[in-house]
Amino acid sequence: MFKTSAEFTVVFIIISILLILILAVFITTIIYRYQQKQNAYFKDIETLKSSHENALLQSQLEIQEQTFQNISREIHDNVGQKLTLAKLYLNTLDGSNCEIAISKVADSINMISEAINDLTDISRSMSSEIILSNGLIKALEFEASQLKKSGIYTINLLTTGNTIFLNANTELVLFRIAQEGINNIIKHAQADIIDIQLNYDNIFLIMEIKDNGKGFNIADTLPGTGLQNIKKRAQMLKGNCTVYSTVKTGTQIKIEIPINENYATP
Repeated sequence: MFKTSAEFTVVFIIISILLILILAVFITTIIYRYQQKQNAYFKDIETLKSSHENALLQSQLEIQEQTFQNISREIHDNVGQKLTLAKLYLNTLDGSNCEIAISKVADSINMISEAINDLTDISRSMSSEIILSNGLIKALEFEASQLKKSGIYTINLLTTGNTIFLNANTELVLFRIAQEGINNIIKHAQADIIDIQLNYDNIFLIMEIKDNGKGFNIADTLPGTGLQNIKKRAQMLKGNCTVYSTVKTGTQIKIEIPINENYATP
């Protein structure tokens, strides 16, 4: 394919520069978007006055904080590993053996492409836009797909009834409740199966989050901050939160909110 080693070197340099430029654009875009979101949230904090609005804003900020923790983990565990391996391949190129060198360049391109795809997913999850734009169900689907990448959990998401869009703030709070529940499972449950169910009927939306973990004795355990936040948010939506748990069957969180009082107005 290459007649001389010089031709191979020129092509390799061009490919490397293009890949580095593409990667730099992705990273710069993510940082720029983060700064924009951060500035917008600070402005919202200064302008929102009522307790209800502040509670909603707090949910947004907590989603953002959790998302950035996930981003840090994803970049360290996945993107960083792929880029390190691609760098190793490129650093060990031998221009005297074009066939092996071409194979290493191809492998490096594939790994950098995977890293770019991972960064694209990360950029999509950087804020609550996925909820506000696509609704609660799509946001939960995306959250589940991100968690599945760990290879640790089997996640089942089931929706029943006539699905509808609730108002954006309600869906944002419900997503934060689900995120808090999943977080508790990751931290404490020692589970490997997570079931999330949304049941829409004419009166209530019922969201259940279950795990097959070690559970706990509710009567003997003080509620942690996570469960307290979940119950507080359910009350904010004029709903109820019930927690069931045993050391044999794991934990189930059931959120029940009235649909009519949280329906999205046209």
